[in-house]
Amino acid sequence: MNKVALVPAVLAGVVVGVVAGAALTWLLVPQLGLSGAGNQSSEPQPLYWVAPMDPNYRRDKPGKSPMGMDLIPVYAEDEAGQGEGPGTITISPEVVNNLGVRTATAHSGVLLTEIHTVGYVQYNQDKLIHVHPRVQGWVEKLYVKAEGDPVAKDQPLYDLYSPELVNAQEEYLLALERNNQRLISAAHDRLKALQINEATIRQLRERRRVSQTITLYSPQKGVVDNLNIREGFFIQPGTTVMSIGALDEVWVEAEVFERQASLVQVGAEVTMTLDYLPGRSWSGKVDYVYPTLDKQTRTIKLRMRFANPDAALKPNMFAQVMIHARTDSSNVLIPREALIRTGKSDRVVLALGGGRFKSIEVKVGRMAEERVEILEGLAPGETVVTAAQFLLDSESSKTSDFKRMHHEEPPSTDAEADRRADVMGVINGVDVDNRVLNISREAIPKWGREAATMDFDVAQSVDMTALRPGMQIHFEFEITPDWSFVVTQVHVLEQGTQQGTQQESSHD
Repeated sequence: MNKVALVPAVLAGVVVGVVAGAALTWLLVPQLGLSGAGNQSSEPQPLYWVAPMDPNYRRDKPGKSPMGMDLIPVYAEDEAGQGEGPGTITISPEVVNNLGVRTATAHSGVLLTEIHTVGYVQYNQDKLIHVHPRVQGWVEKLYVKAEGDPVAKDQPLYDLYSPELVNAQEEYLLALERNNQRLISAAHDRLKALQINEATIRQLRERRRVSQTITLYSPQKGVVDNLNIREGFFIQPGTTVMSIGALDEVWVEAEVFERQASLVQVGAEVTMTLDYLPGRSWSGKVDYVYPTLDKQTRTIKLRMRFANPDAALKPNMFAQVMIHARTDSSNVLIPREALIRTGKSDRVVLALGGGRFKSIEVKVGRMAEERVEILEGLAPGETVVTAAQFLLDSESSKTSDFKRMHHEEPPSTDAEADRRADVMGVINGVDVDNRVLNISREAIPKWGREAATMDFDVAQSVDMTALRPGMQIHFEFEITPDWSFVVTQVHVLEQGTQQGTQQESSHD
């Protein structure tokens, strides 16, 4: 072969080799994972799509929720915190620091509550004495001139002229003259019953002379209150001459609201202050809790005792009272600022560690100024968020089940639940008179049923007036004991650009 013919043959072989190599490379590269830069995207792929308003509504592809809203994708990182239960969120340490998150540990203890109220100083009613005469007569002389005057025990109060007292003295002297011990004892006892003291009787026995006026003395030390007589007054049995109250110990009466009544017990420590003596306080105890509730103010009255050796506490003074209430039982306690009250439920945000947080429901007991008693939902030693918890709660509550601990739900053994299903479908026909819908439904995985077209009865609680053939719906139905298929809820999805309507019924 000559050299001129050999050159074209060599060139042709090279071209064929290049083309074959390119083709082989094109076939093998995708299988070897050596795709170009445009196919090397590391963007995560969604695990599934959920409804924005109902995380339990899941689909394996984009679409519309029963409310007509676009489904949102859920990625693997969104599932990372689900080991602690739905609603667990994960936040980086930088964000936690920027939010100013603070935490506190729940602990078991007895709740100490301070109840602030007002009270009024009063006489000790146990030692308040009312002075009444036992005979009628005239006040000849009054030794006590004004209310509030201090008196000592056995101090003269007033002189009384009474014919009955004169006669009683004469009978006693007559019995002495006759030396009749029986008459002497009877006359002596009568003088004592008429409030003539022993010193006056002894003086009468020694002098053997009747006194026209008899002096009445104070039965105890105290101050005069409610003075109702003046010199020259005519008095008789039943007249309140005056009252004498002791001030060595006083009562203070206060009121607490109905919701606080269970916190106050007899013997509870009390601290009292008064405006007119700033910087000074008195310590006392709850002496009595009245058994009735004031129907107008919805308050319970209680009584306290305070020692008053220097008589600084005066009746009718206004006082500020702080009752140190103490519960008998021990429960879980958390700071008050950690509690989130929504009106429908009470919640706290658990700090699970590693930047993970979860909002849970709790049952609240008594509340103090700084602490809250948790009856259910928390255990001692758990950590709760006390600052920035509202931001965390708003994010966690979107998907949270509000349970303290997450666990897999056991398979349902409720026969009624096994007879219910919810599925997507399209309405083919509407029979309002017989309350029947012909629907082409999707498959029902939990029953192993393929997609099918069939007639469904419609419950009376479902409004059929807005239902039309061709509508795409998400509906719930149940199988009755006689094997009828009854629609109990219907959600009409968007039709094109037109927003559909929603039909709901409550199923008991």
